[in-house]
Amino acid sequence: MNENYYNLEVKTVLSDLETSANGLTSQKAQQRLQQNGPNDIPSKKTRSIGQLFFKQFADFMIMVLIVAALISGLIGELIDSAAIFIILLLNAVVGTIQEFRAQRSLEALQKMASPTASVLRDGQTVTLPEEKLVVGDIVLLETGNITPADMRLIMVEELQVNESSITGESQSIIKQQTKLNENNLFTGDQKNCVFKGSLITHGRASGVVFATGLNTEIGQIAKLLQQGEEIKTPLQIRLVKFGRYLATAILCICAILFVLGLIQGQPLLLMFLTSVSLAVAAIPEALPAVITISLALGARKLLKQHALVRNLPAVETLGSVTFICTDKTGTLTQNKMTVERVFEGQQQSSHLAKDYEGLGQAFGEALAISNDVMQKDGIPFGEPTEMALFEYAKHSGFDKDKLIQDIPRQAAIAFDSQRKIMTTLHRNSSGVVAYVKGATENVLSSCLYAQHGAEQIDLNKNQIVAAAEQLANGGYRVLALAKRNFESLPEHINANTIEQNLTFLGLVALTDPLRAEVPKAMADCISAGITPVIITGDHRGTALAIAQRLHIAKGDPKMLDGKELELISDQELVNQVSSIQLFSRVSPIQKLKIVKALQENNQFVAMTGDGVNDAPALQRANIGIAMGQTGTDVARGAADMVLLDDDFSTIVRSVKAGRRIFDNIRKFIKDTMSSNSGEIWTLFLAPLFGLPIPLLPIHILWINLVTDGLPGLAFSAEPAERDVMKRPPRPYNESLFAHGMWQHILWVGLAVGGLSIAMLAWTIERKVDYWQTSVFTVLVFSQLFHSLVVRSDKESIFILGIFSNKPMLVAIGITVFLQLMVIYTPAFNRVLHTQPLPLSELIICIAVSSIIFWAVEGEKYLIRRGMLYQK
Repeated sequence: MNENYYNLEVKTVLSDLETSANGLTSQKAQQRLQQNGPNDIPSKKTRSIGQLFFKQFADFMIMVLIVAALISGLIGELIDSAAIFIILLLNAVVGTIQEFRAQRSLEALQKMASPTASVLRDGQTVTLPEEKLVVGDIVLLETGNITPADMRLIMVEELQVNESSITGESQSIIKQQTKLNENNLFTGDQKNCVFKGSLITHGRASGVVFATGLNTEIGQIAKLLQQGEEIKTPLQIRLVKFGRYLATAILCICAILFVLGLIQGQPLLLMFLTSVSLAVAAIPEALPAVITISLALGARKLLKQHALVRNLPAVETLGSVTFICTDKTGTLTQNKMTVERVFEGQQQSSHLAKDYEGLGQAFGEALAISNDVMQKDGIPFGEPTEMALFEYAKHSGFDKDKLIQDIPRQAAIAFDSQRKIMTTLHRNSSGVVAYVKGATENVLSSCLYAQHGAEQIDLNKNQIVAAAEQLANGGYRVLALAKRNFESLPEHINANTIEQNLTFLGLVALTDPLRAEVPKAMADCISAGITPVIITGDHRGTALAIAQRLHIAKGDPKMLDGKELELISDQELVNQVSSIQLFSRVSPIQKLKIVKALQENNQFVAMTGDGVNDAPALQRANIGIAMGQTGTDVARGAADMVLLDDDFSTIVRSVKAGRRIFDNIRKFIKDTMSSNSGEIWTLFLAPLFGLPIPLLPIHILWINLVTDGLPGLAFSAEPAERDVMKRPPRPYNESLFAHGMWQHILWVGLAVGGLSIAMLAWTIERKVDYWQTSVFTVLVFSQLFHSLVVRSDKESIFILGIFSNKPMLVAIGITVFLQLMVIYTPAFNRVLHTQPLPLSELIICIAVSSIIFWAVEGEKYLIRRGMLYQK
């Protein structure tokens, strides 16, 4: 079989496919169906619910937590063990649900095509389920059909096809049956072929099937989706590294502590339990819960802003995005042709359509009635370009329904790809008027005059050609309109007799307009350090015009089109891709190639789109964002997030939400690791100073439970920092502990350890019985003060406002109550081996603990002054 059927004459195509204009016989069709399989898109083998569930535990950090939970249970801390398992279970359930939903993306491909097709079999027209179509079938198409397979056209009558979901080109394509002589044509340029899933917007045709199922253009997209790789989120990448480093550090510290205790003469069992308890305490087991809750709250908030998150980790990924690759049609633009500028008669320049009033009578009538737009139940429908002319005329006071009562249509000469002109003839009070519209150069070549008010004047073609070129260079599709008057309806209605000696009426410039919210949203992305890239199947000029309107492309921007992409190697593209902001006339596999090249450059890529042609790139990107209203089911199924209102500015709000969530997860890690390091330093330093082990295993587990639990979860409610959208995205290889975080953990841990050791020495010196309870209390309150003050990396708590995170205040209040209950309740005294503290001692413990609060405030002051943690 030949792949380039657009290069062949119809007879050659039929011969190559071993068929005829009368179609296949039923017997031959059945043989081919058995040989090649049905004309459908088979789904990728999916994982069961059970497989998806157990996959959630295949993570190093999760495994460490499972070990911690088992150890907690073995040493008798069943509540702590149960809490860890419940958190992990909830985390696994959420992950399973999200992945199960993601598996449905391929199923949407099967809904793209019509369920039946009109086919010639045994020389007769029959209606068959589309999955029974085979190569060589002759299929009949008419307006409203969805093409059931890839076909070479063999007969065409005014056929126009909307292929935007496959090629990204917004306007309908005029089709032909004659062969094309060029090679390696882009899908949208194969004008004598139609492709599975595209919509017939006008006319009739018949075609011979040359590809079915996975061999079709849409089938190739399905293959790309099936081969899609799972991309880890930035947070997942960083947490894997964090888990490995943490586990190694904990094992080393616990081993050293165990040996030091034995050297000091401590009981073997006590030191074993203390070391194990410290290991459990050092692991932030609330981390999965904090992450899940933060992501869930973020997703819930985004839903209120019309962004549906299908994959929870995607919420955080948005905060790391460095490149936004966006489709043009339906994403940046409305996917609706609109008249934007008009040039009437021989005026000096074009005018914005919205500002232009007083259309001439003939010009207005031509726009309104010289089209095939029809109305059904009061709703107009028709080819997109004609709909644009019809709507602009109606807005300007020329209503087709009213005009055709006085100027009824008498005849028409249909548009064809050679003439590029359409003509309609109408009876009026003075005879018959022919209104002509089409490509500027074709219409002008038949014009002798120009309309000027009610008069005809000599035509200045140079002036009009210059205006048309200026509009075309601005990315507009330009049409010319003209007329000719007859005393009566001509006897011969054809192009040679009618489309001559015309009077030029004007030019109209059409475009697929930008969505209203897009310019500001793009500007916000750029100010946040995110580079926008336009990747479209449309023509280079159209893409450039859109980029210039959005101020993405300035001067002479670097661009690549599909043919140029084919000629460069993958490595060349990786080397150049970061400097290219416009890609035009690209295929679905090339969109995927561009996204991969950016990822090879360690970029986090967001991809937005609405068509089937965008789906593979949406799936491959670090985060895929689909349009909810204009997007196809396939695009929505492949995406991580769906914009329910198709509002591009929602992406900017989502980026802010993602950055806030990452900041809050980082604050939790910073808080809990500082607290845990305080416990480690306290236990580690005490033997070195010849002091007894200051805490029992039960104390360590209690501190871990109350200080990492509720306060940790409260970080998920922390508002965004004021500069969150003024910072550049986080670098790909940036550590979770960057920007002074590891230094903070180290010095705060040492400070907490130092204060605890000082309290231990002071109470032992005074020979009081409650020395252990005093150290226990200092550790708890130090960590609570730290949780309160570490809500921002550099803003003072007094600027943030104590009450700006009410859940944190509630969490700290509950924790204080629980600690006081442990100190002053006899039952808890026995269980946790504590003793009541005198009020004065409690006040001293709280005062000593508050030193951490003021020390961290001092650190933030130095950061604000640029004296700490600067690159």
